[in-house]
Amino acid sequence: LPGGITGGIEICITYPTEYVKTQLQLDEKAGTAAKQYSGIIDCVKKTVQRNGVFGLYRGLSVLIYGSIPKSAVRFGAFESFKKLAVDDIGNLRPVDRMLCGLGAGVCEAIFAVTPMETIKVKFINDQRSPNPKFRGFFHGCSVIVKNEGFGGLYKGVTATILKQGSNQAIRFFVMETCKDMYRGGDPKKPIPTVVTGAFGAFAGACSVFGNTPVDVVKTRMQGLEAKKYKNTLDCALKVFRNEGVAAFYKGTVPRLSRVCLDVAITFMLYDSFMEVFNKIWP
Repeated sequence: LPGGITGGIEICITYPTEYVKTQLQLDEKAGTAAKQYSGIIDCVKKTVQRNGVFGLYRGLSVLIYGSIPKSAVRFGAFESFKKLAVDDIGNLRPVDRMLCGLGAGVCEAIFAVTPMETIKVKFINDQRSPNPKFRGFFHGCSVIVKNEGFGGLYKGVTATILKQGSNQAIRFFVMETCKDMYRGGDPKKPIPTVVTGAFGAFAGACSVFGNTPVDVVKTRMQGLEAKKYKNTLDCALKVFRNEGVAAFYKGTVPRLSRVCLDVAITFMLYDSFMEVFNKIWP
């Protein structure tokens, strides 16, 4: 429950940066889709001019529906794995921190993130076309399932598992390590909320630089033009051949700002909610 509440609040705050990141990643230098944006500011400016400020929130409903179960699965899985791995006084070894995070990322990729991300990317991609065909969340889902079958909601599942697994492995490893260093080995020592936020922002930055290439491939695999790729590996190879290494880091700046804020807010809210819930249900 604390994880679910955390996810819903967090996505409402950070969604515009996610929108811009996805637009820049879809803005291919080569292929049938002409390049539309010269950078972050240009993307924001043109989006607002065409669709108003709320244009930056296109596809938000998808993430609202998905973020609550995503965060619930992520933190629930991590806490479950953590209980199995902690030592007698409640500490995790470094390797266990990474493995617990990896397990949490794989679980959220399979049970929540893949369908949510596929629909979100298709919604944003649809807005780029001359005649958008999705009228809303449920209409968009019905069109996707009608045209591609239920499997259409699971495009890029391999890339998503790689992304979420590496994401959470890095984030939880960095976060738990920072917490352990601050506590000096005492798992019961309280950590100020602002310090938790700083640790979260640092953990988010580490995950961005560690797996942005996987995120780019995942986005391409989930776009409306995904049919031109045979699989995840083929997508990565074609991006490399057609656009070069730099293409794997498109959208890094908006993703960095979003993820640092995202992870900082997420861990601050989650730890705060956990304190409250532990007092109510010790």
